[in-house]
Amino acid sequence: MRRMTPHLAAALLLVALSSQAPAEEALPDVCNAGGGHMSGSPAMADMHGLTEMQKAYMQGMDRMHPAMMAGVMADDPDVAFVCGMIPHHQGAIDMAKVQLQYGKDPWVREMAQKIIDAQAGEIAEMRKWLGEHAK
Repeated sequence: MRRMTPHLAAALLLVALSSQAPAEEALPDVCNAGGGHMSGSPAMADMHGLTEMQKAYMQGMDRMHPAMMAGVMADDPDVAFVCGMIPHHQGAIDMAKVQLQYGKDPWVREMAQKIIDAQAGEIAEMRKWLGEHAK
């Protein structure tokens, strides 16, 4: 039997864990229509051996995945889509910020900034739509 590397084990565990998003990233209440069963805040996995950059990416993923799963639990398919996409877009922003912190390639840095700008605007549009359409 092949042993799993610490990096892979940490990645798989973080994807499986749930966590509560910080208040500024929290989904609107309507996005938690699934009764909050995907929320919770278990201790983060041991990230021993990961670089600071890897830890930063993993922390963003740890915030994004449970929020996306909670968002798509809305009964209305349109609301579920929008509620799932908000944390997905926020995850892209978080990843882009990590890239800007650690990355060096000018093209990738430019792409990361474009992602931040575009996705932030789209999050604002989706939150506005939820405010106008979600019940």
